[in-house]
Amino acid sequence: MSFSPAYRASKSHQALGADFYDIVAPAQFPTHLLRYRNQRWAARTGLEDLTDDRWVKHFGLFEPLPGSFEQPLALRYHGHQFRTYNPHLGDGRGFLFAQLYDTQDGRLLDLATKGSGQTPWSRHADGRLTLKGGVREVLATEMLEALGVNTSKSFSLIETGEELERGDEPSPTRSSVLVRLSHSHIRIGTFQRFLYLDEVGNIGRLLDYTITTYMPELWRESAPERASAFLEEVCRRVARMGAEWMAAGFVHGVLNTDNINVTGESFDYGPWRFLPAYDPAFTAAYFDETGLYAFGRQPDALLWNLYRLAECFLPIAEQSKLEASLSAFQPALHQEFPAAILRRLGLRSHSPERDAQLARSLWAFLHNTKAPFEQTFFDWYGGVKSLGRAGQSPSAAFYAHPTFQDFRDALEDFEPVSRLKLDHPYFARLTPCTMLIDDVEAIWEPIASRDDWTAFRSKLEDIRTMSEAYAA
Repeated sequence: MSFSPAYRASKSHQALGADFYDIVAPAQFPTHLLRYRNQRWAARTGLEDLTDDRWVKHFGLFEPLPGSFEQPLALRYHGHQFRTYNPHLGDGRGFLFAQLYDTQDGRLLDLATKGSGQTPWSRHADGRLTLKGGVREVLATEMLEALGVNTSKSFSLIETGEELERGDEPSPTRSSVLVRLSHSHIRIGTFQRFLYLDEVGNIGRLLDYTITTYMPELWRESAPERASAFLEEVCRRVARMGAEWMAAGFVHGVLNTDNINVTGESFDYGPWRFLPAYDPAFTAAYFDETGLYAFGRQPDALLWNLYRLAECFLPIAEQSKLEASLSAFQPALHQEFPAAILRRLGLRSHSPERDAQLARSLWAFLHNTKAPFEQTFFDWYGGVKSLGRAGQSPSAAFYAHPTFQDFRDALEDFEPVSRLKLDHPYFARLTPCTMLIDDVEAIWEPIASRDDWTAFRSKLEDIRTMSEAYAA
């Protein structure tokens, strides 16, 4: 079967019982064309030696992986969508296919799908994913991982030979099935469902499962203490995720409560965008007419969602204790944002005050000048060690702006990380790897018009080069 000796499977989620999922069958697709396999993460699960044929059997035909689920599980959840509660959600075009253990750190991993067919939660939808949607998710996760964001990983993308009708892109359009890898698919909306149904016992059961499976250090003897400790930890993890988005110039686009994973991993990429230049009002979704999930409002959106999680524990814990746990979010965000900026710049922490000052001065410069966002981080990676390189940049004129001086002065206090790789060929370039909407469309156009995947493969190679250069 070509599995590594380190391969270990699990069916942990199945032990929660039938209140938490529905057993489903995958769609039967006309064809299976393998377009992408994540070999790096396949090695982390013991699946790197699978032939392409075996890969398709597992991740296109969904033949069960040994030791994991005999049949896929469509997960049940609810959620607020643009702050309107929807009790009709759930895995409508996906399922939890398998669980495996990471061969490096031993943590449990989920393999879940997108576009794998209809489930009891599909309502009138077809349960499919467009090929363009699958390509966009691969590009998003590869770019975010390279920029240091804690994200789900696109594990597999297979084109499935159907023609789909969609109102938001030229139709008919090609179909695909995506498999993504994440440490859990338990969402805020998973807890919300049981609050809505007034199933307090299942809230407690889900809480205990999540703690013992993903955060065993949080175990407390009493349920109220467990709820408070869990909420505080989720606040810290989600704050870090939000800070990483901001430092990456990333706009998720749809920050509904069913899209927030309690383990603090970014996932489920629909209308995402990266900023061309700093703009707090920049939105990713054309249907976000009020800018609810605009770039600059993402931290507030995350906190609003965390309040909804806290409400789920009101039947278990005192409100005052939960409010104390929620208060961890803002300090964590203020700590994690400078830390994320420093990681992006390849600099060591100096002190909380100086770290925050550096981040503020960079943000003020980006805000006042509208300098190209990614170019700025690329030019000043390594701090003052990149002074000469930045002087040759296409953005050099921006660095003569008066508001740049505060950031330039602040850089003097910071030392680069010990494993800085400024001699990497990536830094001999004039411009960085980007993933703006024009980049995405330039990758998709040759796929759509003549089935040419050259630009897609070239961009993935470019991202890997960038990732190697930034690895420290």
